[in-house]
Amino acid sequence: MNAFEKQDSFKHKGQRRMLVQELERKGIGDMRVLEAINKVPRHVFFESVFWEHAYEDRPFPIGEGQTITQPYTVAYQTELLEVEERHKVLEIGTGSGYQACILAELGARVFTVEIIESLYRNAERQIRSLGYSSVKTFLGDGSVGFIGEAPFDRILVTAAAPHIPKALVDQLKVGGCLVIPVGSRNRQQMIRVRKLAKNELQKEVLAPFIFVPLRGQEGWRS
Repeated sequence: MNAFEKQDSFKHKGQRRMLVQELERKGIGDMRVLEAINKVPRHVFFESVFWEHAYEDRPFPIGEGQTITQPYTVAYQTELLEVEERHKVLEIGTGSGYQACILAELGARVFTVEIIESLYRNAERQIRSLGYSSVKTFLGDGSVGFIGEAPFDRILVTAAAPHIPKALVDQLKVGGCLVIPVGSRNRQQMIRVRKLAKNELQKEVLAPFIFVPLRGQEGWRS
């Protein structure tokens, strides 16, 4: 039993079951995604004084102007990604580390990149403490991808991009897909890009969302 399992009370498990039911009511239908949400203890990514808010379906500040993503948004993006066992997944924007753990629960090999050092260190510690050895964390500019581990079966961007970075498309395997929110700083559309062939893409423009801005070379300049 790891340290966080000892902190995962019957109350927290009950709150996760209620959260899963709420996500089902909101339209999340992939049972594998819902099961992953039910397994990962979201409260451990919060300061203990805020644990009472951990299973509310809303984002919550984690410092540095960033948030832990709303559970519905996590589930929605993960469902769009269609992750399969042993898929190699690149996540841009580690944040708290919660999304990476959800992907790991689906059997993915996760490479997650965070540009803010304090968040990177906190997330790395939390992920290791939870025992997710299939998640590899890196400090750097994820907006240009992670060429050292490319190509990827799936790429997930968890911050608002002004455009779809060409580097991410280039680092996607044929047959793979990229999920990314694209738009202005204040409002974006979720986009899923499927790579049908080396030079053939299929783009789906989906629901509107609001994310924190993507930082880095292909993101928003401060």
